[in-house]
Amino acid sequence: MATWLSILLIVLALIVGAILGFFISQRYFKRYLEKNPPINESMVRAMMMQMGRKPSEKQVRQVLNSMNQHK
Repeated sequence: MATWLSILLIVLALIVGAILGFFISQRYFKRYLEKNPPINESMVRAMMMQMGRKPSEKQVRQVLNSMNQHK
């Protein structure tokens, strides 16, 4: 009987650990993205300048809005 109890406790500990790990990593990743956004206006401008275009403010806003719609 003690064998079944130890197996059950191990399985429960693994399940609880997996659930806690998921929520902790999700919270960490959200904080990381808030502090380090994947792209911003200056990055869009730099990319457009590298392509040989002089971007207007309207074009930069359009690119950012289209990227935000796909989130």
